[in-house]
Amino acid sequence: MRVDLLTREYPPEIYGGAGVHVAELTKVLRPHIDVRVRAFGAERDEEGTHSYSTPVELAGANASLSTLGTDLLMAADCAGADLIHSPTWYTNFAGHIGSLLHGAPHVLSAHSLEPLRPWKAEQLGGGYAVSSFAERTAYEGAAGVIAVSAGMREDILRAYPTVDPAKVHVVHNGIDIDAWSPNPETSALTSRGIDPEAPTIVFVGRITRQKGLPYFLRAVRELPAEHQVVLCAGAPDTPEIAQEVDSLVAELSSTRGNVHLITEMLPRHELTQILTHATAFACPSIYEPLGIVNLEAMACGTPVVASATGGIPEVVADGETGYLVPLEQVNDGTGTPVDPEKFIADTRDALVRMVSDPLRAEQMGEASRRRAADHFAWTSIAERTLDVYRRVLARSA
Repeated sequence: MRVDLLTREYPPEIYGGAGVHVAELTKVLRPHIDVRVRAFGAERDEEGTHSYSTPVELAGANASLSTLGTDLLMAADCAGADLIHSPTWYTNFAGHIGSLLHGAPHVLSAHSLEPLRPWKAEQLGGGYAVSSFAERTAYEGAAGVIAVSAGMREDILRAYPTVDPAKVHVVHNGIDIDAWSPNPETSALTSRGIDPEAPTIVFVGRITRQKGLPYFLRAVRELPAEHQVVLCAGAPDTPEIAQEVDSLVAELSSTRGNVHLITEMLPRHELTQILTHATAFACPSIYEPLGIVNLEAMACGTPVVASATGGIPEVVADGETGYLVPLEQVNDGTGTPVDPEKFIADTRDALVRMVSDPLRAEQMGEASRRRAADHFAWTSIAERTLDVYRRVLARSA
């Protein structure tokens, strides 16, 4: 079986969870099938991997147009594939066109949905309408859809009601339990003035509306002053949210003095140090189909305090591997809390409960690593993905 896997992100150019997913999935699938990776970006020397640059005629155009232009180059090269697989809207259109052109069934992975990220209009302008069109067209024409959680499956069927439920399969994201493991080293902390021994709450994520960082920063205002806060946060979507986060961080720094902001993307060996020495990991997302960051923290033996939204409750076992924060959301696609102040207060209370009982937090951290290893290992994710491929091919025959 030859599968052409189309992706915007691939090593060494990875900035989000979808890119991590593609890289890890490729590694575990290649011993079983012929996987041809087609990725945006600079040339790579990995066998079976092909890179695509933006067509020169679209350089400087709206980002959505340059994306679709690159997609067409990818689609042209999918001749001979038995199946085409695309994650995210960035390559969904390539998968759809490649399927029409070459007669190979198209499977897409749902890591997020454009209708549930309306704030992207702030970032993309009219390009958001283009990305929404590309995603909708691909979903409605796909032979199979892989949802990264049961919550995500429900979102897909609600956002795209014409999609046949029988075509939507749940396969969770995975975690490399060996690569993401407790790291006792401290150089990544001490070199940045972070105290490895202090009770610490860590946030990791892009500065985007869906990650809920402003809510978290407001919750931190009322935490006991001895609790250290480490923010691994960068790549803001817009100048507006960057300014909002910068203002909140400056306010906290002036009153607490133990807030550490890291804006660069850390290599894994440094990030595992920070996660390992955290008392708790915070995930205040208002939209999260699954949340690989939670799995990364759990694999490092760190308990999680997270919003009870999307696929997060399928990862974080409330009261066992962390605490889930109730989140009632406005039903307008934005994910905005119905009562923001209550969400902030509940987040604060859950964080205080965690860091105030170090022994309980340690026990939850141990349970977190066991859960990551038992339920989210990549070997089992590969088998489930292969099963979806076989079912789609049988149905398309």
